[in-house]
Amino acid sequence: MEDNELLNIRREKIADLKSAGIDLYPNDVKPQNTTEEILAKFGTSDGSVLAVLQETFSVAGRLMAVRNFGKAAFIKIQDYKGQIQGYVAKNILSDDDYFVFKKLDIGDIVYISGKLFRTKTDELTIEAKKLTLLSKSIRPLPEKWHGLTDIETRYRQRYLDLIANPKVKEIFQRRSRIIKLIRQFMDEHDFLEVETPMMQPRAGGAAARPFKTHHNALDTDFYLRIAPELYLKRLVTGGLERVYEINRNFRNEGISTFHNPEFTMLEFYQSYSTYQDLMSLTEDLFVFLAKDIFGGLKFNYQNTEIDLTPPWRRISVKEALVQIADMKADVLEDQSKALAFARKAACDVKQTDNLGKILMAIFDEVVEKKLIQPTFVTHYPVVISPLSRRSKNDPDLTDRFELYIYGREIANAFSELNDPVDQKERFVQQLKEKEAGDEEAHEMDEDYIRALEYAMPPTAGEGIGIDRLVMLFTDSASIRDVILFPLLRTKQD
Repeated sequence: MEDNELLNIRREKIADLKSAGIDLYPNDVKPQNTTEEILAKFGTSDGSVLAVLQETFSVAGRLMAVRNFGKAAFIKIQDYKGQIQGYVAKNILSDDDYFVFKKLDIGDIVYISGKLFRTKTDELTIEAKKLTLLSKSIRPLPEKWHGLTDIETRYRQRYLDLIANPKVKEIFQRRSRIIKLIRQFMDEHDFLEVETPMMQPRAGGAAARPFKTHHNALDTDFYLRIAPELYLKRLVTGGLERVYEINRNFRNEGISTFHNPEFTMLEFYQSYSTYQDLMSLTEDLFVFLAKDIFGGLKFNYQNTEIDLTPPWRRISVKEALVQIADMKADVLEDQSKALAFARKAACDVKQTDNLGKILMAIFDEVVEKKLIQPTFVTHYPVVISPLSRRSKNDPDLTDRFELYIYGREIANAFSELNDPVDQKERFVQQLKEKEAGDEEAHEMDEDYIRALEYAMPPTAGEGIGIDRLVMLFTDSASIRDVILFPLLRTKQD
């Protein structure tokens, strides 16, 4: 049947209900129970126990199924905790309530109350003594809504996805649980949760293209933040020695199964610490999460067992290029040889790229996808790490790590550069790269330099991608599956 025919049928029912004086959207009915509460308390009780109960139970939710048997029917009601069966009979309901029932459709929000009993098939059921329509569904659910699989519909109309697919609701319930656990962990480790600006006068804190906007009253351009880093480190300078923020970042970049232009990040800073301290802290955090979510440190992601048992593998960028990309040691130190290797590996590199960028292009193309078990990759080149402290052993490298699991970067951390002279020199170099056409290069931030000149204590900081973490902990293949409303191309209704 065409959608407009179904709509016409529902509109006729609505007209009948209105003619009978039925309020289609009342707001004075309050259920006393959830499906979960009832099932938890009486899910194993037999019929004889239920028969002597004097208590009346009431639930409200979406009508998901109706099985009619003449003057009686079994219905399924779904609330935010689950589903329960109801029994509706003409000889039990009032005439008005039964009239309303006959005008119901799948998708309507309804309320029922009554005693509990077990059916002949032993299913716990509410015998409806009272039935009220709370909200009329004008639009029918999509065909085969109970197995809604069309990706476009699922992402654009997440409300239908949540109605149709219980596992989707479970993903976002777990996401909420993970974020609560992260806050618990950070609070227990004496970190202070703070908030920093989402609109910033200059884009900083990461290498990425920003979104630009304009403030009319100030007649000034602002940028949606690409990272909170420079503001959080200002707070460290001000004496807030352990701070964290869980909030949105915005990067004007491509969309893929693990990139969304708007994403959630945990970023934190800990004074008197190094990147090595944060490796241990990161292991502790992931262990804490896994034990709560999975009850252990091993779980399956996309048919692959992931083992979070510490200590995790630690390998430098150069070691990874030699051991995993099969590069020779002499190639690591020669720009022309590295460029030739990169082109042979189909990397996106330019003749003018410096050695550090070429090596990282090879790493991204060849090495990254092979890092399946938790791996800390350390000592990134200075040229791609403008905010990181230089390594004492090699001034061309930094005290930095990125965490990879299942071939994806999950976290990025480093010992912070707190030398204002060195930092300003790196900003100047970034400006040269921006003028040469690098749209992701850092801008100069004079106030941040000024803050460093007041002395920031030795500090280590880290960012962890919440969306990718949730992907991992919910066995989700795409980042869109863990963001309630992922960014999509505008579509005309």
